[in-house]
Amino acid sequence: MDKVIVVKIGGSTLGSHDTTMEDLVELQRQGQSVVVVHGGGKVITDWLAKQGVSRRFVQGERVTDQPTLEVVIAVLAGLVNKELVADINNLGGRAVGISGIDGAIVEGQIADKEKGYVGAVTRVNTALLETLLQSAFLPIVAPVGLNTADRPADTPLALNFNADIVAGEIAVAIGAVRLIFLTDVAGILDQSGKLLPRLSPGEAEALLASGVASGGMIPKIRACLRALSNTATTCIIDGRQPHALLKEIREGGNGTTISKEG
Repeated sequence: MDKVIVVKIGGSTLGSHDTTMEDLVELQRQGQSVVVVHGGGKVITDWLAKQGVSRRFVQGERVTDQPTLEVVIAVLAGLVNKELVADINNLGGRAVGISGIDGAIVEGQIADKEKGYVGAVTRVNTALLETLLQSAFLPIVAPVGLNTADRPADTPLALNFNADIVAGEIAVAIGAVRLIFLTDVAGILDQSGKLLPRLSPGEAEALLASGVASGGMIPKIRACLRALSNTATTCIIDGRQPHALLKEIREGGNGTTISKEG
């Protein structure tokens, strides 16, 4: 696949005020191939509360026990995914909602027993994504996948994967020209809270090592660093800004860009 852009959208893009869906439809209209990976942590948290399921995070990732896994799959592959697909199709786009389980797109294994049924990606199979893109569809991918690598018999077939990490691995596997994270912050900030517009891989690694980058920014930076092995450019931008996605693709210079050139 040539010139595919992978876009990761999170909680900042799930509100009715957001323009990201419009931007995605416009990109599709222009003939741009885009794969979207979405999160939905806020919605999961709401539904876990409704079900009376406690929540805990380790290194920015949700700890997933069996009750949490059931809610995660239902919310991500069901409610959130289909709302996004409905929104795009209603705006005139051609979107198809899938999860990492479909077509065995995302395969993995339990990453860390402390995190429960959270997966570490071991393989990405792009055949279904390529089929959809070649048919001019916009794949919307929920970050749940298969537990296939040395799966213990007493563990579930499905795992919860961090959406940021999934986006990075898909970008690598499909050879994306760009990986763009839409977030609810301006980008990566330094210790004083100032935006860092450009970073080299070494500088990004230093932010992780020093603890300046923390919480949910950790998996985003790790995904960017991973994607740079087979992706031209990665960036983390503020998805709350009007038409942030289109502006980034057309003009660049928004948020934080991590590239081999720095």
